[in-house]
Amino acid sequence: MLTVYLLRHGQTDMNADSNRYCGLTDAELTDLGRKQAKHAGELVASIKFDAVYASPLQRSKITASLLELPNPVEVDPRLIELDFGSWEGKTREEFIAENPNSWERWNENPLIYPAGGDGETAQSVIDRLDNFYADKINQHVGKNILIVGHNGLNRIFLAHKLGMPVQNYRSILQENSCITRFILSEDNEFQLQRLNCK
Repeated sequence: MLTVYLLRHGQTDMNADSNRYCGLTDAELTDLGRKQAKHAGELVASIKFDAVYASPLQRSKITASLLELPNPVEVDPRLIELDFGSWEGKTREEFIAENPNSWERWNENPLIYPAGGDGETAQSVIDRLDNFYADKINQHVGKNILIVGHNGLNRIFLAHKLGMPVQNYRSILQENSCITRFILSEDNEFQLQRLNCK
């Protein structure tokens, strides 16, 4: 059994600018994002973590460092945000106006249709996260780990583990620097304990 504390990074300049899709764009934290990260650090300060993992993107790594936990931050490429392809850097309104078909296909079945028409599928995200968590269940049996990740990535994985249709992933709320906690077992059972706590 593994207890996972899942933290979305702090606000970025792209989040603050009409909620533009960041994806693989290496967006910077805003001053508010840094404050959010420090507040999240206060929320988890009393928890003993066996390890802290972060995406290779700076918004995740910097958020992890601002938590000021005693653990070193281990970067894992499997935790990188979903590649939104041609949607990167644009608002939803902008990219739907440019190509409504790619948005319709993604909403119909993100497991097989790539984001932006040329980005990543939700199935690709699920496969790499299933691989990551299988490793960590074996590595940290009975322990707590903290993961600093991303909005699209986290919500797709949670929808998958909860047995929801993955196209409904946006029904799960995960705000900047909020914490979600769940348990994973060796036989792949999943239990969501807390969602979007701040």
